[in-house]
Amino acid sequence: MVRAIVVLGIGVCAGIAITAGAQDVRTVWDGVYTEAQAKRGEALYFERCVRCHGPMLQGGTDGAGPLTGPTFNGNWNGVPLDQMLDRVRATMPQDKPATLSRQQTADALAFIFSANKIPAGKAELPRQAEMLTLIQFKSSK
Repeated sequence: MVRAIVVLGIGVCAGIAITAGAQDVRTVWDGVYTEAQAKRGEALYFERCVRCHGPMLQGGTDGAGPLTGPTFNGNWNGVPLDQMLDRVRATMPQDKPATLSRQQTADALAFIFSANKIPAGKAELPRQAEMLTLIQFKSSK
């Protein structure tokens, strides 16, 4: 009888751990940036990104892709934000890749999320990879 309880107890604990881990993952729809951060990102966008991605974030004639709409959403859907931030930081701006700090890149992403009508929250989008790993980009709720 005691043996059955111990096995059951281990199974229950394992189930709780799996459930808790699944609950830790959030999406961009959970309010992962602030309006103030998006405003900083907007200023940065119009300083460093607009030339290639355009004033309406729809891409430019030099091959820069859109930052809103179905193509953007399809490219990033399901991707953890640490991968998104690292890729953007390493490859942008096209004329001077890897010149934005992690904070600047997080701010730019906050602006892009805002432009995609993803709601702001009460905490800023973090710049640390270990925190961004727990947030996924989802194209819709």
